[in-house]
Amino acid sequence: MKKVVFAFATLLAASAAVSSAQAQGVRLGFRAGANYSNLAGNIQNEATYNNKIGFLGGAVLNADLSGDGFLSLQPEVLFSQKGFENKPTEYKRTLPLLGTTTERREGKVNYNYLDVPVLLKLNADGFVFEAGPQFSYLLSANNETKYSRTTPDGRTTTEEATNKNDVSGLNRAELGYAAGIGYQAENGLGLNLRYTGAFSDFVKSDNGTYFNGDLQNARQSAFQLSLGYLIPSK
Repeated sequence: MKKVVFAFATLLAASAAVSSAQAQGVRLGFRAGANYSNLAGNIQNEATYNNKIGFLGGAVLNADLSGDGFLSLQPEVLFSQKGFENKPTEYKRTLPLLGTTTERREGKVNYNYLDVPVLLKLNADGFVFEAGPQFSYLLSANNETKYSRTTPDGRTTTEEATNKNDVSGLNRAELGYAAGIGYQAENGLGLNLRYTGAFSDFVKSDNGTYFNGDLQNARQSAFQLSLGYLIPSK
């Protein structure tokens, strides 16, 4: 609940700053590009979790705070696909009764988020530096992972993930941050490279079964490359 309250307070502060800016300094825009995402934190069997590419896109509102375009505030609302791939890497796990087994995972997991960053931007002759907080809400998930297990006596079993779209064991609201660099042309076109991360784990602390407990201390993170366009204010 505290995260949601903080997120709304941040958005209200951003709205107030936008309202205080001169009307001719407020510009609507759009962003679209790709996430190169994975997990950060203390992850067990980390070598099996690999980067995944996903889509991002949405609307932005840029408010000129300095009157000359040097300093501005930019809240955004973005649909953002994050997650990871399980490449077929083998690892060992000791299980009761079965002993030390050889396990293998492959496939991918998509987490579809609504991201709301609120960024302070510096524009130095077109070169942009930006940073600020980000509120994220998990809209849905899709687990396409397949598992195989080989026991010490050589028997192999395979299965697919069950409850592929279940998000009940995940923290759906996250607070995080975003920072990046880019270039903004005078005609409104822009290119942006950004890193986003979360302050908190995305798996609930009492959920010890999600990916065999590997991700109890994992956080979402992503590099973003995108193209944008700010509609001229005049």
